[in-house]
Amino acid sequence: MLFELDEIFEEEGLSLNIPRYVKQVYAKSLKNTSIILEYVTQFGVSGELNIWALDEGKIVMYKHLEPDSDKAVVRQYLKGKVLMSKKGKENEAIEALTKAIEKYDRHAQAYERRAKINFVLQKDHDALRDYNKSIGLDPNNPYAYLGKAEVYIKKNELDNAIESLDLAIKKSVALQAIHWTSRRLKGKMHLRKAEFKKAEFEYKLFTKRKFPKGNANIMWRREAFFDYGRVLLGLEDYAEAVNAFESSLDLEEGNDKIPDAEKLRFRGIAKQKAGQNGFKKDIKEAANMGDKEAEELLKSFA
Repeated sequence: MLFELDEIFEEEGLSLNIPRYVKQVYAKSLKNTSIILEYVTQFGVSGELNIWALDEGKIVMYKHLEPDSDKAVVRQYLKGKVLMSKKGKENEAIEALTKAIEKYDRHAQAYERRAKINFVLQKDHDALRDYNKSIGLDPNNPYAYLGKAEVYIKKNELDNAIESLDLAIKKSVALQAIHWTSRRLKGKMHLRKAEFKKAEFEYKLFTKRKFPKGNANIMWRREAFFDYGRVLLGLEDYAEAVNAFESSLDLEEGNDKIPDAEKLRFRGIAKQKAGQNGFKKDIKEAANMGDKEAEELLKSFA
């Protein structure tokens, strides 16, 4: 085992608690530890453990452990998790998660999941209440901080959103998708506040990251490059802004709904400020695609 029993078992709270732990290990020790932790996890009623093994930077093993037993509280929680992913089943999911909480009122994950559904149902007050309850029970769950930030973003409380996103980043690791989701959103909030240097830090990290196949952040790269370009314009780094807008235009797929005309207009503006050729062509193309601001820019050139 990689741990001594008295290091990870808390008798007073009847819990198993492993803080963030990074160490070079033998394969046998890792295997033994993961098998025993997987077994022990099933005696619990809530909580989760994540285990990664890396070899020269590549993930060679990953395990996500959480209770999956016949205990009533566990079954209700897992039922709620399944239902919340099904459209139209939100109220049933809330009912299942509420039953799990009634059976064990310290179930941080159930509060966090219920908060997410409340947010989807536009019950922002209930969502924020459940996120705060979850964080009070488990201050190391990054998903609760990200969810809380999403509520603040909707309420346009940018400072509160940034604070929660910063905690989501600190409570997660770079191997998790949520870490990069939080960085992208934090950059977006800094951009909205015209805090360009802080936004640059987040977007530079995000846009340089190579995400593995299937990672949800891949579909946000196109928007991230566009926003990064706007940040670089604010920092008067016009040549790099051109590159960022080009990267956004080059990506064929993405979750953003930013018109290509708008991207062309911004690239044209960046090219003009960088002293590069082709800026009129970009803005003219944007105008031909129906971009009104590009049309006004063409008039000013004339």
